[in-house]
Amino acid sequence: MALTLRMLGVLGLAATLAACGETDLERTATGAAIGAGIATVTGESAVNGALIGAAAGAVSCSVAPGAPNCY
Repeated sequence: MALTLRMLGVLGLAATLAACGETDLERTATGAAIGAGIATVTGESAVNGALIGAAAGAVSCSVAPGAPNCY
């Protein structure tokens, strides 16, 4: 139950931060923070989570060029 509540909190924070970042660097940093947070809550490696999140943030505008803040 405690893991479920923590996971909901992290997902809420991730949803709030997901729209942050006007530049590739900002989106990469936000992705890294979200990835590390989710990995920590789920008991995985924060470093691996940060790397995966940073990669997702870095390519987010390449995958969805019409998304907000993608120029």
